[in-house]
Amino acid sequence: MAGTSYPGRMTTTPTADWLRLDQQICFSLNAASRAFGGVYRVLLKDLGLTYPQYLVMLVLWEHGDLPVKKLGEQLRLDSGTLSPLLKRLEAAGLIRRERSVRDERSVEVRLTEEGVALRERALQVPRRIMAATGFDVDEIRELRARLDELTTALDAAAQAEAAAGAEAGAAAAEPR
Repeated sequence: MAGTSYPGRMTTTPTADWLRLDQQICFSLNAASRAFGGVYRVLLKDLGLTYPQYLVMLVLWEHGDLPVKKLGEQLRLDSGTLSPLLKRLEAAGLIRRERSVRDERSVEVRLTEEGVALRERALQVPRRIMAATGFDVDEIRELRARLDELTTALDAAAQAEAAAGAEAGAAAAEPR
């Protein structure tokens, strides 16, 4: 059973097994994400929020008023995805969107009184999520740190792949 080596690492999984579903970290992460979604759906129902709306509210509770652009950066969402979320939160009376007085091209997102008050009711959500995982606080912190490292590594890999693809495309387009 031969493995494949990478700089600093040696795998022991046979190459033929690499295409098995149970060997895919992306599938495990997706399955965990869907499982989280199921628990959040139940917990957030009482708050009248979807999971993406909850994430928007978390950022606003933490940072206060933010331009839509900054909010999108915090959530890693583009404006096409974020705008419908904000419209629904505004219709629910939890936020207001207003043009910035400093830069009319920018739209500021502000919590309403109702949005601020919802924070108190939301405090139970993280505790209940932690209980649902069966992990203690230290295990959750460790897992988050590892997932943050994974995200950073994958972002860097995606940028490197995009740059390599752009270089290859430019080389192919050069006259010979």
